[in-house]
Amino acid sequence: VLKFSKVDLMRTYSPKASEIKREWHLVDAEGLVLGRMCTEVAAILRGKHKPMFSTHMDTGDHVVIINASKIVLTSGKAEKELVHDYSGYPGGLRTQTYGTLLKAKPEDAIRRTIRGMLPKGPLGRQMIKKLKVHAGAQHGHEAQDPKVLVIAHAKAR
Repeated sequence: VLKFSKVDLMRTYSPKASEIKREWHLVDAEGLVLGRMCTEVAAILRGKHKPMFSTHMDTGDHVVIINASKIVLTSGKAEKELVHDYSGYPGGLRTQTYGTLLKAKPEDAIRRTIRGMLPKGPLGRQMIKKLKVHAGAQHGHEAQDPKVLVIAHAKAR
């Protein structure tokens, strides 16, 4: 008969940095809804799709998003939703609509949306560095051999 103490039975697994294997994923954003795609990408950047996920560590993978300029916003959000940038100085608040930001800098619109879904602080800043966003179909990450990630339920209707 084996005897275990409570300490032996109640151990929580915490991954070591050397055990974390990072993969590369490629997302084609053409025709996808911004928020729905970004929630999937944020979960992959955090590592929530892995069994070794831990809230206090960066266990996530790298994500490359292409065709960022062809992303879609639904139900008039392009004109309704506002983006605020504040310089920190009096009178330094600049406001624009998401539609304007998507036309001018589609990469920034996607990066900003995903960043809001990640943890705040040093951990979130480390996770956002694994995100690469490109407005067109060309990307310079062929050497990493990214796997195509299909986000089917995020298509615009």
